[in-house]
Amino acid sequence: MSMSPFQLMDNPGFYLVNEPVTNEDILSKATEIVLEQVKNKDVFTEPDKVREFLKYKISALEHEVFVALFLDNRNRLILYKVLFRGTIDGASVYPREVVKEALAYNAAAMIVAHNHPSGVAESSHADEHITSRLKEALGFVGIRLLDHLIIGCDEVVSLAERGCV
Repeated sequence: MSMSPFQLMDNPGFYLVNEPVTNEDILSKATEIVLEQVKNKDVFTEPDKVREFLKYKISALEHEVFVALFLDNRNRLILYKVLFRGTIDGASVYPREVVKEALAYNAAAMIVAHNHPSGVAESSHADEHITSRLKEALGFVGIRLLDHLIIGCDEVVSLAERGCV
């Protein structure tokens, strides 16, 4: 494992880079910073941080992924995890597997998200259907589904804001 080219300076929030870095290096560091800001805080009270984190994490992928943010009973982040990987235009999502993962991490609540490699963050009927199935399946075991976010290039759509969660 190589050392990070980013060195934290004495002034918090400033980094020194002594070697060339790639876009991937920069996005990885940005994701790490946002995750650290979100961790152990009331995640859902800061939805913009969640959107920013997910946008950095999955918006540029050329294939679809379905991810989960597992939260404790105070909506603090337990873990971010890619649950399913798909192709350029879809990913199969299995509610049973989502419930198994949530129980394994002792999650009290979840936020799920997936990217649209096309860059367009509009929801489909299939997105709304899987959200409904997930909410029902998680509800049976007492886990709240707080939101399902769809990540595009420049936009993030919240199915909770649209009344689907």
